[in-house]
Amino acid sequence: MAYCRVSSGAQKPDLKNQRRVLEEFCAARGLANVEFVEEVGGGLNLKRPKFLALMDRIEATQVSHLIIAHKDMLVRFGFFWFERFCFEHGTELLVLNQEQLSPEQEMVQDLLTIVHCFSARLDGLGNYRKKLNEALAADVK
Repeated sequence: MAYCRVSSGAQKPDLKNQRRVLEEFCAARGLANVEFVEEVGGGLNLKRPKFLALMDRIEATQVSHLIIAHKDMLVRFGFFWFERFCFEHGTELLVLNQEQLSPEQEMVQDLLTIVHCFSARLDGLGNYRKKLNEALAADVK
């Protein structure tokens, strides 16, 4: 199985590129009948439907190999827990990009991810508040 994920619909071209890279990897390795799972959703959101279904299948030992482009395609934080979960349920986890960051670089990336996530939530709340105010104004008329 190969899992591809991007954070937003605006990144769908990246999703296609990610899948293409994984397909090329599978072809080069002679891996046949690989199921591809594509998902749009934030890496901090652990309630993504396809991610949860993947977790269930791994737990049921239905996934022998899981191929991902980057470790943060699964989760932004806690990757090592997920790696262990796969190991304990007989799933070999293959990560194509094994980028090595210094502890400082990794911390900066984590902080930027958190700031981005919460700023997106604030934007979403602003849109929600605007729609709520419009609905309330329409009721008053």
